[in-house]
Formats: sequence, structure tokens, C-alpha cells
Amino acid sequence: MKLQMATRLGLYAALELARDPTRQLSATDLSERFAVSTNHLAKVLRELGRAGLVEAERGAGGGYRFCGNPRRTTLMDIVALFEESPGDRAAEPGDGTDVGRALGRVLAEVDEIAEATLRSVTLETLLKHAHRNRAR
Repeated sequence: MKLQMATRLGLYAALELARDPTRQLSATDLSERFAVSTNHLAKVLRELGRAGLVEAERGAGGGYRFCGNPRRTTLMDIVALFEESPGDRAAEPGDGTDVGRALGRVLAEVDEIAEATLRSVTLETLLKHAHRNRAR
């Protein structure tokens, strides 16, 4: 499963902010950390804000902070903000052939497995795993 850049940035930003929900980070701080455009990241942060996962505070000393529930927010909750669901994809050349239909069934199964995995991993779980890896 290849995720769009916006999706990966949404995951990175949500995880980084959820690491310490009391801390505020600016879009510039986050964009420098991920080596991406501040403008692109700001769009991603707005989408996370619309979903109720981050809050923005304007002005000097302002920034973004995580306001969701890291125990309940799954990776799929974030992925779904930026990616089309598999059933919404446009038809592609070859889909109507017998080989295309067989391949489509396999790819649909891969999508289902990936989605189930993303639904089973919360932000808290991934952050704990990252913390353990950092401690090694």
C-alpha cells in the first residue's frame, strides 16, 4: 500500500504531537523536523484540525497540539482523511478482462488486510513501540 505524501505527513504530525499533547509545535517546527514544505504541512494540519485531532493556537508562542484520544485514534482514522477508499477508485485499463478481474480480487484482498492492520494500531500503541525502539 503506497500512501500519498499528505497521508504520511498526517501520520507523522499526529504521532509527533500525540507524543506530548501538552506541547505545542508550530507548522515550521514540524516541517523542519520532517524536511517538507511548511505550506504543504499546514494544509495537512488543517485537515487534522477539521477532524478534531489537532488544535491550533495563533500568535506568538502558538502552534499545534494534539487534542484527540491517542488510545482510540487508529492509524486508519488518519489515513482515511487523505486516501480514497478502495471501492472509490476509478476503473483502470484492463479491469474488465479475466486477468484484470483476478488481479483486482487479489489487490482488494491486500487492501482489506492493510486496512485491518491500520485499524488495529492506535497512536498510543505505535508511540510505545517507537519509545521501546529508541531505548534500545
